[in-house]
Amino acid sequence: MATWPRNDSQGFTLVEVLVAMTIVAVSLLAALRVATQGINHVGELHARLLAGWVAADRLAEHHARGDWLAVGVHTGAQRQGGLELGWREEVSATPNPAFHRVDVFVFMPAQPAHSLAHSVGFVVDPAQSGP
Repeated sequence: MATWPRNDSQGFTLVEVLVAMTIVAVSLLAALRVATQGINHVGELHARLLAGWVAADRLAEHHARGDWLAVGVHTGAQRQGGLELGWREEVSATPNPAFHRVDVFVFMPAQPAHSLAHSVGFVVDPAQSGP
């Protein structure tokens, strides 16, 4: 009579393998979610960087031209790095009549209430700046 070789090796059951695969799948989904959020944050950081450049450009342009801006709100749009951004300049008087304060807010045109960048500068009245 032939005897079959006895297999005493320990292995994983099908249930254990399925539980392990479920844990791996859940972990991979969580990692994918974190990576997706990271990509979204990189996009917003890029937009904020470009918006900061637009705000700095607006103030530098006023200084370079020697603009004397009227008190009030001025709006416009500027393209930076392939991204269309809107800007709003709020010009206000200061205690010194030779200066006006300029607050520049930069935003995505679809979301004007959500400011990506804000810069503050001052312009000098060329008539009072002296020789």
